[in-house]
Amino acid sequence: MKAKDDDLRPEYPAELIKRGVRGKYAKRYREGTNIVRIDPDLHELFPDSDAVNRALREYASGKDRAAT
Repeated sequence: MKAKDDDLRPEYPAELIKRGVRGKYAKRYREGTNIVRIDPDLHELFPDSDAVNRALREYASGKDRAAT
């Protein structure tokens, strides 16, 4: 990539870029996100979040019964 190609486009004013704060919402994003990646072989068994939630609820209810 040439240095000239790396320039800011005219429609983006430099002042806007200069006053930005890096990571401003990073903490808020991490606190509100609960995404979990599952392995491909498990994805075949649990193709969507509903399937995962059903399995986890069933597992959790079995643990509750075993603990009492």
